[in-house]
Amino acid sequence: MQNLLFDFISKYITLTEEEKEVLLSLDLFRSVKKGTILLKEGQKSKESYFVLKGCIRVYYILDSEEKTTAFYTEMEALSPPCVVNKTPSDYYVSCMEDGILLVSNSDMEMEVNSKFPKFELMCRRMSEELLAKERIDFDEFKTSSPEQRYLNLLQKRPDLVQRVPQHQLASFLGIQPQSLSRLRARIHEKKS
Repeated sequence: MQNLLFDFISKYITLTEEEKEVLLSLDLFRSVKKGTILLKEGQKSKESYFVLKGCIRVYYILDSEEKTTAFYTEMEALSPPCVVNKTPSDYYVSCMEDGILLVSNSDMEMEVNSKFPKFELMCRRMSEELLAKERIDFDEFKTSSPEQRYLNLLQKRPDLVQRVPQHQLASFLGIQPQSLSRLRARIHEKKS
């Protein structure tokens, strides 16, 4: 798993052997089981997550119904706003699969960034990329029909269709599960 991490980091910065050793000494790797809730609504947290293996889901509970807003899979990072704002979380984060996460906390990040300023540069670059990606995703979601959202999902993240229950996928797309079933049938019919 550490090679996956170092390969990912190498896209942003070059690490010395000393820096690799410091990262490994932080005990960042955490095995998680499917169903584990990493963060609950109302809970405060200092933890950010980087998915090495598995899938985590972000969701709200509104009127006793789960509303999925995001999925994070391999090589994707999640820093909940409550970590930055130091406020209780507005949503839940749970594990959809058994997996391996890199879990850091804000105190640890400040210490590493002070010792190795290039980590701060890497985090800034990653944050900029994530912000741009989330803006594009938000704009696409707001300006597309449910069918186009599903087609975009099939094009950009086809693995989610196999990894995520249909009712959560429907929620993520902003539609009811029955509508997703009809939409899939219609798309399949068009291809036939």
